[in-house]
Amino acid sequence: MLNTKPDRMRRLCLQLIVMGAAVASLPMLAHAGAYEDYFEAVKIDDAAGVTSLLQRGFDPNTVEPQRGDTGLILALREKAMKVFAVLLKARGTDIDRQANNGDTALMIAAYTANKVAVQALLDKGAAVNRAGWTALHYAAAAGDNDIVNLLLDKSAELDALSPNKTTPIMMAARGGHIYTVKILLDAGADAALKNDAGMSAIDFARQNGNKDIIEGLTYRLKKAGKL
Repeated sequence: MLNTKPDRMRRLCLQLIVMGAAVASLPMLAHAGAYEDYFEAVKIDDAAGVTSLLQRGFDPNTVEPQRGDTGLILALREKAMKVFAVLLKARGTDIDRQANNGDTALMIAAYTANKVAVQALLDKGAAVNRAGWTALHYAAAAGDNDIVNLLLDKSAELDALSPNKTTPIMMAARGGHIYTVKILLDAGADAALKNDAGMSAIDFARQNGNKDIIEGLTYRLKKAGKL
C-alpha cells in the first residue's frame, strides 16, 4: 500500500500558505478603503464615522497626499468642528504634527480665526513657538486680536522670524490691522526689524496704503530713537 500521508501533508501545507497569503492581504485592502473613508468623513464632519474608524484601529495621524494634512488639520480647514473634537480627544493624536508646508493645527486654527479651536489646542498643550512661520504670524495676518492675545498669554515669540525673516507685526501691518499692530507694539514687538527683502512693518503698511499704521509706527519708532 502506498503511503499517502506525505502527500496529504504537502497539500495541507500548500492550503495553509494560500490561506495565509489571502488573510495577509485583507488588512491592506481594509486600510486602503479605510483611508478614503476616513478623509471623506473628516471633510463632511462625520464624527460618528471617524469615531468608528478610530475604534477599529485607524491611526489618527495618517496624512492625506495632497498637502500632507492630518485629519486634525483637515478638520480645521473644512470647519469640521465635531470631527475636530473627536480627534483632539483621541488617544495617540499628535496635535503638533506638521503638514508638508510646516503648518500645524494651531496655525490653521489661528489663520482661520477659530478661537474655540485655538483655545482647545492650547489647553491640550499645543506648541506655540517653532522655527519658521508660527501661529502668531497667522493670527496677526488674520487680524484676530483675541487669538493674538491668547498666544501672547502663552509666551508666543513676538518677533518670530519666518523663513524670510518676516515678523508677526509685519504681517499685521501688511493686512492693515491697526489694533493688532498696537497690541504687538504694546507687548514689545520690534517694528524696526527688516526681512530678507529689506522691508520693515512700515514698508508693508506703505505697500498697502495704510496711512494710520504708517503714522503710528513712525511715531513709535521716533519715540524709541529707532527712526
